[in-house]
Amino acid sequence: MAPEQMADSPGGAVLPPPRPLDAVDQDILQMLQTDGRASIRSVAERVHVSRANAYARINRLLEDGVIRGFGARVDHERAGQGTSAYITLKIVQNSWRTVREELRQLPGASHIALVGGDFDVLLLVHTPDNRALRELVLTRLQAIPEVLSTRTLLVFEEEDLEPQG
Repeated sequence: MAPEQMADSPGGAVLPPPRPLDAVDQDILQMLQTDGRASIRSVAERVHVSRANAYARINRLLEDGVIRGFGARVDHERAGQGTSAYITLKIVQNSWRTVREELRQLPGASHIALVGGDFDVLLLVHTPDNRALRELVLTRLQAIPEVLSTRTLLVFEEEDLEPQG
């Protein structure tokens, strides 16, 4: 396979080019987004394929990087992370990969995005309280040499949206 046909995953692994997804693949994705703990048997029954076919399709979706993993939706407040904030960052040009690695190490970081617009990076963090958030921003983030400026947007209330189906 030619290098230009390969894609880098967020973790740095080289992935094959994506294969087209059919209606059964889409149904499997929707079901697993709703219930990541669904058994192969229940997936197969729901999408009307054999267990072997469902198993093979899920493995292909994993190998292709379509499914990046399985996890739990966490109530951050009940888990002791009652303060949430979006933090925007302006960074030194061409420093995204370096900054991304630093941000991955931050306690409570749950989403990192390189974006276009008035700032370069959008970071979602969950911390135990405002004091911990202040420490994270003023001590950890602003100590990263490639970070030129930050702006913190405190989240008053949040809700995870269930996949539409």
